[in-house]
Amino acid sequence: MPRDFTNTKPILEVRDLQTTFDLSRTQSIKAVDGVSFDVHPGETLAIVGESGSGKSVTSLSIMGLLPKDVGRISGGSIKLGGNEISKYSDVEMRDIRGKEIGMIFQEPMTSLNPVHTIGQQIAEMVIRHEGLSKARARDRAIEMLNLVGIPEPKRRVDNYPHEMSGGMRQRAMIAMALSCEPRILIADEPTTALDVTIQAQMLELMQDLQEKIGMAIIFITHDLGVVAEIADRVVVMYAAQVVETGPVEDIFRTPRMPYTVGLMNSIPRLGSSINKVRLQAIPGSVPALSDLPQGCRFHPRCGYAADICRAALPPLEQAGDGHMIRCARWRELNLSQKEAS
Repeated sequence: MPRDFTNTKPILEVRDLQTTFDLSRTQSIKAVDGVSFDVHPGETLAIVGESGSGKSVTSLSIMGLLPKDVGRISGGSIKLGGNEISKYSDVEMRDIRGKEIGMIFQEPMTSLNPVHTIGQQIAEMVIRHEGLSKARARDRAIEMLNLVGIPEPKRRVDNYPHEMSGGMRQRAMIAMALSCEPRILIADEPTTALDVTIQAQMLELMQDLQEKIGMAIIFITHDLGVVAEIADRVVVMYAAQVVETGPVEDIFRTPRMPYTVGLMNSIPRLGSSINKVRLQAIPGSVPALSDLPQGCRFHPRCGYAADICRAALPPLEQAGDGHMIRCARWRELNLSQKEAS
């Protein structure tokens, strides 16, 4: 049964977000171009799309973790609990990161500090944000490791990252991200490097913790199977822009933007190998942000492209019930996953 968040006030409001990377003195690209969405307390919002679509840069913009001297928020608004944070200094954002917004990165071995134990890294977070003593912070670290299902937490708290398996490191990352009970958890491809069994455990763990502490989750992934399992709403990104967004059931049952339909048709289905049904891959690749096509950015790869698609970039239009589509022909095409397959 889908959950309804329309009567709750958003905890995070992103409006027309634009993130620019300066490649040189004369050349810059927009890695995020006019992205907007809301996140409500207790909600799971999935951001999906191919590599290079702008998903991770969107999350780094929210966290204030863009590469210094290269990346910058060049427009738009990011409001957390009604407060504009897009203009916060790095010092101000340090009070937000961990306490208000936690983040799980894609590869824990590159995110965890190899010269400090897991317990020290969790303790550092709670000492900074909650002012606990070292002894109490260590107890909190053990409590968090136990909460995320790491066996023998009193012993594992003194392990270094390299002494843990991939699944345990990912659990440790979740423990660190949740140690101060943030209002929002951003999970950037948190299950990509894990095998299927550990992946299922991670998803179940995140859902259990969400129910316990009532946090919102922004789940960034290219795995639509995961999205169907955990998301309430979906934002589909392509070439730095939102091309479709809506409740998860609407997106999966009646995707209307040809790119979204292509993503859906690329999902393997039970019995497809027996019936010798080939997956329908999207031709071509995501365009370089320094060389975007005129008009709709997807039209060079779209089997439904017409002259109108090449003439101008279509706006993101309302299709009812919170469903929005960026496609000049979506009304006449009346696409669905079944019709396009």
